[in-house]
Amino acid sequence: MVDKIGQYRFSRQAHHFGNDSLPSFWQRVHLDPWLLMLLFVTALFGLAILYSASTQDMGMVIRQTISFTIAFVVMIVMAQIPPSLYRDFTPFFYVGGVALLILVKIIGEVRLGAQRWIDIPGFGSVQPSEFMKLGMPMLTAWFLSKRDLPPSLSTVLITLVAIGIPVLLIAEQPDLGTSLLVASSGLFVLFLSGLPWWMIGSAVALFIPFVFVAWEYLLHDYQRKRVLTLLDPESDALGAGWNIMQSKTAIGSGGLTGKGYLQGTQSHLHFLPEGHTDFIIAAFSEEFGLIGVSLLMFLYFCILCRALFIAYSNTAVYSKLLSGAIAMSFFVYVFVNAGMVAGILPVVGVPLPFISYGGTALITLMAGFGLVMSIASHNAK
Repeated sequence: MVDKIGQYRFSRQAHHFGNDSLPSFWQRVHLDPWLLMLLFVTALFGLAILYSASTQDMGMVIRQTISFTIAFVVMIVMAQIPPSLYRDFTPFFYVGGVALLILVKIIGEVRLGAQRWIDIPGFGSVQPSEFMKLGMPMLTAWFLSKRDLPPSLSTVLITLVAIGIPVLLIAEQPDLGTSLLVASSGLFVLFLSGLPWWMIGSAVALFIPFVFVAWEYLLHDYQRKRVLTLLDPESDALGAGWNIMQSKTAIGSGGLTGKGYLQGTQSHLHFLPEGHTDFIIAAFSEEFGLIGVSLLMFLYFCILCRALFIAYSNTAVYSKLLSGAIAMSFFVYVFVNAGMVAGILPVVGVPLPFISYGGTALITLMAGFGLVMSIASHNAK
């Protein structure tokens, strides 16, 4: 009798162990359920906000829904590819992206004084700088993962050159917002690689004189005007300062609880420029107040924490650095957009993730989270 009980317990333990050793459904489809749920909820939230901010333009909401569908498909497809394959093709992706940026300078299409697009017959316009939002953290993670960490001074200098080439090409288009996002994605990889504090301190010290050089020789006149307007928007209240002043008015009028859904006046009466794109958080704040904005920021915080947890729990250096940089780049998106709308940062044209209207930036962002999910699911198996 005792032997039979022992055999039964052994068989139950073996059966239990066998089930645990099998990959779960989410591992088989290479998706992270928590991250997927957070992204989906934020997407639905964004469509509801866009409906109001666009003054109930269903056509715009439908187009954004199509963009979300494409973005989620891209994310799911990219999640199926193992990180090792991304690592192997990273140098080619980076070189191809830089080549396209050079091609923009030669044959790029000019719109509103900016040369950022390449027109492909039968396909449409392509903005190569968007590719570098992924190509930059991939390249720096690939380069640093092949070297001893923390990185030496020579390794850091080579990495900075690799970051600087596409950043300067993008800034010359001109596209200051995208160049800052691309630069930050590469610098985050450097920071996560264990950069010594003396190097970080030296970089901060060198940044101060660089600001003066950039102001005199690198920034365009309209970019300097944006900085001056940030410091004193009332100096050109009907011109460059109009956007910031109206966004502050919309945010302040929302108060604690807001005026109510579809009840915003600044955006609905068209006082707020770009109320459905770059300044959409001002329209949202007017209708939902501080409580609504806090809820949105909590969703963003959860997405950031989940992505950082995936980076922390990974063991491969390339995957850890890449997923961490993508997570921190997402934070930069949110911080820069909220900062420029609140009037604490210059207006640089960075959309609010999953909320602002637009397809290209959305698809690029979701492709990045596809990389993160690939890292999470393939690491878990």
